[in-house]
Amino acid sequence: MSYANREGVIKFQLDFQAGPAPSPEHLQELNAWRDIFRQLNLIGQDPNRYNGLGFGNLSRRLPGQANDAFLISGTQTGHLLSLQPENYATVLDCSPQQNRLKAMGPVQPSSEALSHGILYQAKPSIQWVMHLHSPDIFRQRTRLNLPSTKATANYGTPEMANELMRLAEKFDEAVPVLLVMTGHQDGIIAFGPTASQTGSLIIATLAKSLQGV
Repeated sequence: MSYANREGVIKFQLDFQAGPAPSPEHLQELNAWRDIFRQLNLIGQDPNRYNGLGFGNLSRRLPGQANDAFLISGTQTGHLLSLQPENYATVLDCSPQQNRLKAMGPVQPSSEALSHGILYQAKPSIQWVMHLHSPDIFRQRTRLNLPSTKATANYGTPEMANELMRLAEKFDEAVPVLLVMTGHQDGIIAFGPTASQTGSLIIATLAKSLQGV
């Protein structure tokens, strides 16, 4: 596998400026769900998975903003047991077709920030995005009839962004959705109006996938 296709590599053009960390009160739910997913091995870092690089990231729309700005965990923070405000970045602008991202904070945003950004642009009702890696859900995607991106769309690319936009537009704005990122090993991404709805959908889907093992 070439370096350019490895997990965790930022593929978009990043306009990044050092800046303050997000407010802690905006991160409480993100950190709570990250703790849950880390315990389930859906997020983290493992020397035996993905060349030892970190995997999984969570984001939320920036509260009180009229635009599509969002908060997202920083690149390669999967090894950390818990995240502090300085481990998050603020994405100010996302241009998937130009493969560009503008962000600020104490750390650069996750390599999947482009995929998160396109979902926030897709529908105003999307307030939370959770990107995880689940071998169990990925293997059972056909049996569970899960919506999936094309296998030719790699992570962190405009092609993946286009696929996510195409699929997101098919669903009701009021309900959470889980998609499988077929071209991204074990990758799944869920989005919805609340953190609890979105996170609960992931756990319920994991339970269904384990019933087929």
